Amino acid sequence: MACASFTKLNATSSQWIGHQSFGQRTGSSSTHSVTRRVSLPIRAGSYTDELVKTAKTVASPGRGILAIDESNATCGKRLASIGLDNTETNRQAYRQLLLTTPGLGEYISGAILFEETLYQSTTDGKKFVDCLRDQNIVPGIKVDKGLVPLPGSNNESWCQGLDGLASRSAEYYKQGARFAKWRTVVSIPCGPSALAVKEAAWGLARYAAISQDNGLVPIVEPEILLDGDHPIERTLEVAEKVWSEVFFYLAENNVVFEGILLKPSMVTPGAEHKEKASPETVAKYTLTMLKRRVPPAVPGIMFLSGGQSEMEATLNLNAMNQSPNPWHVSFSYARALQNSVLKTWQGHPENIVAGQKALLERAKANSSAQLGKYSGAGESDDAKKGMFVKGYTY
Repeated sequence: MACASFTKLNATSSQWIGHQSFGQRTGSSSTHSVTRRVSLPIRAGSYTDELVKTAKTVASPGRGILAIDESNATCGKRLASIGLDNTETNRQAYRQLLLTTPGLGEYISGAILFEETLYQSTTDGKKFVDCLRDQNIVPGIKVDKGLVPLPGSNNESWCQGLDGLASRSAEYYKQGARFAKWRTVVSIPCGPSALAVKEAAWGLARYAAISQDNGLVPIVEPEILLDGDHPIERTLEVAEKVWSEVFFYLAENNVVFEGILLKPSMVTPGAEHKEKASPETVAKYTLTMLKRRVPPAVPGIMFLSGGQSEMEATLNLNAMNQSPNPWHVSFSYARALQNSVLKTWQGHPENIVAGQKALLERAKANSSAQLGKYSGAGESDDAKKGMFVKGYTY
């Protein structure tokens, strides 16, 4: 008979070996019994303890992630909105404003960087990763290579970047990164097709396994786009399907759940739906999906804003933290943290301090929401403006 007992060798290697596991014993009184042993693979190698510690650091109370991993092209669009050219000098100046904000570490636990930023320094010569470490903020890195058309699908996409990911991840680790991000998308108006969902889930799982093998905590992000006029019930249906596939393939690839973070979309109606959902409704549907699909072993759920207004994203997060959750429920916002900063800074050196103050205000508001204590009082009109862009790309 098969024996279900396993022995864990040590916490550092997280290596599991079966004892008579899946064994088939044959023989008689005249023959020796034979046991076939099957060894389960090493999970995350020697990095397991570090991965778990990193994930818990990012998922710490009252803190969330600042996402500034826009590609150079997308960063250029943001700079253009305030009249700046898309040059490395201007991108560096903007990211220096963000990453050197005094007191940022009180509300921000991790920062996702684009590859260019990971290797950059301030104008004074201090590495950006060291600026983050000094504030107990974990440096992260975007590792995917963007979306491309998925042949055989309903005009859908898949995310490229697995080729060479192991070697790139090892270099990012040496440079100081300790977590990674891979974003793929699912479009509800496009179906979504079973092919697109499976491709998204499998790609995320392979990326996660490779990241953990190289010391990086993977952020798992299958973004369900806001595009469409569907009701919230349809979003819930699709989200449950996507996340069931994602966790199936994460398990198939022996990913350590305690050493990952999730970056899901909130469950909302389509951006073009006639009825807008209240924060309480968004919280109800989103938490329903998470409780049905996400194991409590996962340390942190770091929501993306997905084109919501700054205030809307914060109110929805706050509503999800009105009662205890099995995981740290927090934020990993890009536009919902940066929009006010850009408008305040305007590319002028004399506005740097004001821009940093704007960042702190938004970070503090979302910190309060993570603790379930945000009220929305005193928010500006700009913070209430939606930022949805149909067919938005990074």
